[in-house]
Amino acid sequence: MMADARTVDDDAGQPAPWVFDLLLGSGVTLVVSLSIAADIEGADPDAWSYLWAVALGALMLVRRRFPVLVVVLSAAAVLSYYAAGYPAIGVAVPLAAAVFSAAECGRVGAAVISSASVLLISIIYRLAIDQDPAAVVGYELPGHALLLAAAIAFGDSLRARRDLRTRSSEVAGLLQDRYAREAQQRVMSERLAIARDLHDSVGHALTAIALHTQIAEEAMDAAGETPSPAGRVPAEDLDLRRALQVISETTSATFEDLRRTVASLRNEDAAARESLRITDLDAAILPARQAGLEVRSLVDVHSPLPPTLESAIYRIVQESITNVVRHANASRVEVRVRQVGEHVDVTVVNDGVPSSGPLPEDARVTGSGLAGMRERATLLGGSFTAGPADGGFVVRASFPLEAKR
Repeated sequence: MMADARTVDDDAGQPAPWVFDLLLGSGVTLVVSLSIAADIEGADPDAWSYLWAVALGALMLVRRRFPVLVVVLSAAAVLSYYAAGYPAIGVAVPLAAAVFSAAECGRVGAAVISSASVLLISIIYRLAIDQDPAAVVGYELPGHALLLAAAIAFGDSLRARRDLRTRSSEVAGLLQDRYAREAQQRVMSERLAIARDLHDSVGHALTAIALHTQIAEEAMDAAGETPSPAGRVPAEDLDLRRALQVISETTSATFEDLRRTVASLRNEDAAARESLRITDLDAAILPARQAGLEVRSLVDVHSPLPPTLESAIYRIVQESITNVVRHANASRVEVRVRQVGEHVDVTVVNDGVPSSGPLPEDARVTGSGLAGMRERATLLGGSFTAGPADGGFVVRASFPLEAKR
């Protein structure tokens, strides 16, 4: 998808994610180590206490893959640090990076529960050892709670911003694809109009010329059955016969060239036919998945298909999915492409109706999307129907296996 390519382009100038994780881990280790070294209680910590600082920093290296595990282990590390009797380093500072990481990965609940649990255990323990309740609850608790809440809010805002950017890129890609399809459809419509004009005007004229040439040749043959007085065919008659023969042959050759030109105008260019395969239908169905619809697809074709037929099937599925996403209040769509005998049947079913209510009969017949699909099916000798059915909307097309080239 173009949206995916655009996202890759946006991230191309940024460092790899592991670089940020390494910097964050190093920052956590440094800050916790400085807090231990400060020794505000004069407990004279030994070198082993710094292992907790290293462990808390090392957990940041796997924060993206295991966000919940990281925040749980970080909370356990903080509690075990105090249980080992090491000097106070606060609660929020060593835990802030872990809860930020969990929130950034969409695990806000785990971050909140871990923060609340550690704060509650810390308060209970400090009150149990007769520390000043005013200092513990009135002074230190609000600061720790606000710092952890800020870390969680910051992580969640980054996640929301990243999701918004991704969705914006997807929407931009879908719009660009839509405009490209509409432009291609306009070009195809112009080519079809040219093809019809050529067939109706030039084709009719060539047919008339060929018919009258044949009549003239037959008249000359009839006249030639009566011998001339000298027993010879006049030279001017021979010249006329040769001229009529040249006209007839030239007209036939020109008519064949016209038919080939019309056929090439009705078909898409070779590059487009080669790139549109029924094996790539996932790309045509992708907008429905991105719109949150439940999608089921089935392709059961066991014979090789002409490229023009594969292209038509792809386009009909693509246009049907576009109509579902744009016009139907649907929650589910099903795409089936099946070979039945000497035919290939295409069915696209959704369980919704157009957003403004059921389509009127004339809209079903004259809508540009449905008309374009009908045109594709007819050009290949197939059939096409579309309309409400079974509480939803169904698009059906059937093609002969040996479709017109």
